[in-house]
Amino acid sequence: MPTMTSDGVIVVDKPAGITSQQAVSRLRRALGVKKAGHAGTLDPMATGVLLVGLGRATRLLGYLSGAGKSYQATIRLGQATTTDDREGAPVGEIADATCISDECITQAMAPLTGNISQVPSAVSAIKVSGQRAYAMVRAGLTPQLSARDVSVSRFEVLTRHDAAPFCDIDVVVDCSSGTYIRALARDLGAELGVGGHLTSLRRTRVGGFGIESAVPLDDVTWASLMPIAPVARTIFPCVDVDDATAGDVSHGRPLALLVPADPTAVFGPGGQFLALYRPQDDASAPVAVFVSGVVA
Repeated sequence: MPTMTSDGVIVVDKPAGITSQQAVSRLRRALGVKKAGHAGTLDPMATGVLLVGLGRATRLLGYLSGAGKSYQATIRLGQATTTDDREGAPVGEIADATCISDECITQAMAPLTGNISQVPSAVSAIKVSGQRAYAMVRAGLTPQLSARDVSVSRFEVLTRHDAAPFCDIDVVVDCSSGTYIRALARDLGAELGVGGHLTSLRRTRVGGFGIESAVPLDDVTWASLMPIAPVARTIFPCVDVDDATAGDVSHGRPLALLVPADPTAVFGPGGQFLALYRPQDDASAPVAVFVSGVVA
């Protein structure tokens, strides 16, 4: 049964065919909890790391969503689609991509690596004039999306499989939050002049949480829960304080000490996660207090 120790994060290996919210709903029913949410949406086609927060840990999900991410994906060169993935309708003519050399593919990936300006996929959840872009596409409209600055630190080919007229490449991507892997597939195909779309996507890392620690959704139990304190130590710079300072933190008071970052996790003498603080002049101010019974 849920208790006060039920605050934490479960690293779920999301299966294909369901939305991230459906995965959370199934987990909520399985564990008998009411308060749960996820950090970083995965499309139904995608599998892999989905961070699900329970209880007070749901207040950390915004920070987890903004963490860097890693993916393994398969890109099919030779055909563009309306959704930039295998679920969309074909766009334009099929091109023979088997004649493209490995060197040409590597060269075409270069301008899609580093700090880049990327137009999100048309079927993203971004709102345009108050409507979700994907809803506009389903209604037969063409949303006009603005380019966004993202960072792709790694975009490399692992293996290649030719099946005329298509060339399928398995790739690995390390990127900032907000990067669309479908858009990388689309833009790589356009750069090569043959069109491209995503045929598979697996998220292997969100911040410090990797696929090796993920639990298949149907196998999740309370033993899968990572308590809130180690989660906070994983994602934030940390400061440990004495009993007197911990008392001030529990009341949401500013601290005379200067924390190193915005935000910084503050822990009491017994290792209890107390709060998030940020630097303010030569002191520190509370961002959110997590001590039981205190709301900041």
